[in-house]
Amino acid sequence: MPASSSRKDIERALVWFRRDLRFIDHAALYHALKQARQVWCAFLFDTDILDALPSRRDRRVEFIWHSLRELDEVLREHGGGLIVRHGRAVTEIPALAAALKVNTVFTNRDYEPAAVARDAAVATLLSEADIDFESFKDQVVFERDEVLTATGTPYSVFTPYKNAWRKKLDAFHLKPYPVEKYATALAKPPAGMVRLPALKDLGFTKTNLLTIPIQPGLSGAAALFEDFQERMAGYDRARDFPALKGPSYLSVHLRFGTISIRQLAAAAERQAGRGAEVWLSELIWRDFYFQILHHHPRVVERAFKPEYVSVVFDNDPALFAAWCEGRTGYPLVDAAMRQINATGYMHNRLRMVTASFLVKDLHVDWRLGEKYFADNLNDFDLSANNGGWQWAASTGCDAQPYFRIFNPVTQSEKFDPEGKFIRRYVPELAKMPAKHVHAPWVMSPLEQQAAGCVLGRDYPVPVVHHDLARRITLERYGEAKSARKAI
Repeated sequence: MPASSSRKDIERALVWFRRDLRFIDHAALYHALKQARQVWCAFLFDTDILDALPSRRDRRVEFIWHSLRELDEVLREHGGGLIVRHGRAVTEIPALAAALKVNTVFTNRDYEPAAVARDAAVATLLSEADIDFESFKDQVVFERDEVLTATGTPYSVFTPYKNAWRKKLDAFHLKPYPVEKYATALAKPPAGMVRLPALKDLGFTKTNLLTIPIQPGLSGAAALFEDFQERMAGYDRARDFPALKGPSYLSVHLRFGTISIRQLAAAAERQAGRGAEVWLSELIWRDFYFQILHHHPRVVERAFKPEYVSVVFDNDPALFAAWCEGRTGYPLVDAAMRQINATGYMHNRLRMVTASFLVKDLHVDWRLGEKYFADNLNDFDLSANNGGWQWAASTGCDAQPYFRIFNPVTQSEKFDPEGKFIRRYVPELAKMPAKHVHAPWVMSPLEQQAAGCVLGRDYPVPVVHHDLARRITLERYGEAKSARKAI
């Protein structure tokens, strides 16, 4: 745990919850409770974020809503409660702090550029009212400058970063914050303070979140974590097969902080073994992308590798629409895209396959795919989403070489050999024999008829030829790289 703030005697404090919707092992809440005599807790439905969402049926808003309801219940059990506001952070947080007459606002750090700018603006306004603003590390194990090279520079290659991360890690960094020990400082919301508004009052409607099903909140995270701990030993063997129950499915809970990263990393350390080690590596990738975003915020808009800034993309709107809607004619790609559209979730292996296909088969700019995922993924996280897309597009740090291009058919044959995942999301192919479900275009018209799926009628013919698209990609990346060298 990081050291406490130097201020030890605070009369009143406000804890501003954001990406940390839990009561246990919460850095900012711990520091506030330990230092202040009275502590109020608040969450803001930030209109600067909500107004930019493309749909009023956003599963993430509903996930937050249910998680807040549970958080409020837990806080009330410990003598407090949750104040919920709706508006702009620069308006609502200073106003709430003034109304409560607090000395300090405590919060956990957010590393996205827009959030950094928001927090700086809020801190300035609070300072003008003689209110302190204190932030803490909570959503990562190591942040910003905590893991650097021997020369004091940030890592841009994962494996050396991982090795340094592992070397720095000790029990201290995974120690949970004992929030309950100091919970007596929690204060009930004053009379008249709005608690949790209805979704409709926020301008949103219910989704299929609970019927998918996704269980939000602390209880949802705890149930998933308990289940995964029994499967963690086999994670390295099962994680790449979308038809198997291989992943932890905790990514959305990590995104909104309904579970602690320290708790997860500590569990992996305790269990050891190959499965736990591979899963811990995925958590380290998460830290890696956070520090990349911190040190290189340009990646939000531009390629990390300057030699690929000038790669030519066709950005054919018809091909992009086919990809978005899951009708490219490549079954594994289409199944994955239909999965994200129906549930807001996509298996990690399929994120790589679909991203590679969009960029290197359809020649569509990775930024368009990144935005589509940002709009539709329940677990969308800017740093990881950007890192993943730039990895697939070969434009990012430690990305796959541009000449490594996933073949959507061989990926399908390897990771969904019986076509179980494909058939679940592309029911047109339900009767296809396993040997043809990955590439139905090789079947004769009579075979297609017998399988109840005629290409061009029941299911699309492939929108591109993979081998030809691959050759074009190699030429364009090669040209961009050569042009950069010539400068």
